[in-house]
Amino acid sequence: MSRIAFLSTDNLEDFFVYDELLVPVFEQSGHQVETVSWHSSDTDWSVYSMVIVRSTWDYQTQPEAFLRCLKNIDKQTRLQNPLELMRWNLDKSYLKSLAEAGIATLPTRWVEHYDEPLLIEQFSAFHTDKMVIKPTVSANADDTFVITPDSVKAQSALLSSCFNHRAHMIQPFADEIVNHGEYSLFYFGGELSHCILKTPKGGDFRVQEEHGGSLELVNADAAQQHISEAVLAALPQPALYARIDIVQFNNQWCVIEVELIEPSLYFNLDDQSPRRFVEAVTELLN
Repeated sequence: MSRIAFLSTDNLEDFFVYDELLVPVFEQSGHQVETVSWHSSDTDWSVYSMVIVRSTWDYQTQPEAFLRCLKNIDKQTRLQNPLELMRWNLDKSYLKSLAEAGIATLPTRWVEHYDEPLLIEQFSAFHTDKMVIKPTVSANADDTFVITPDSVKAQSALLSSCFNHRAHMIQPFADEIVNHGEYSLFYFGGELSHCILKTPKGGDFRVQEEHGGSLELVNADAAQQHISEAVLAALPQPALYARIDIVQFNNQWCVIEVELIEPSLYFNLDDQSPRRFVEAVTELLN
């Protein structure tokens, strides 16, 4: 029986976690699963056949320490997703390389330090009166703001303190997220497992469950699969798991994010998805 570690964090009380649905399926396939915090400083990672990054949902607050942890694990055993793939995915500037590969993404202005006049200029540049500003290293919609020309002035001090010495991205707000939701397609071992529609609660723009968003299992159509498979082909390395978030913008599907580090994979919404995930892991171990 091989030992597999799920890399997590110390406290998940405020999050919805569904990885426990994998455990009996792994056991039926001859694997023992343990959950270990990435903050652990004395773990012998070599005792595991594989370490799978799962619910490390505070890594964005300490990205350099998190990378050191991943490097340490990678020296001792097999790490999934692969180290270099997660390093590439850590900063949302990876979206630049996808755009260069011809994959539709939301228009984005990349900024190193907070510049209020430049921020205000983007309303005209994007031909919009509503934008999103967020850090390039972030998760769970942390420090993500929807802004209008009026609210920029009202939130000037807050925005400055949040982004003054922090790389961030500015995008036009995609109204379709509120009107119809965003879609997430899940791929295990390069094969489509399932797809969900995420919609925010009334008066909000955040689709995560933790913020009151609702989730629904749906079928991915051909166009959604086409852009998602183009993303997979553009990745610098193959991924054990990938969650590709897309939305309609200007009458085409656009990639919002590609989650390769610690995405929730919503095993609770598709009862066959745990089996598909375990089969992809087993294939790598064989």
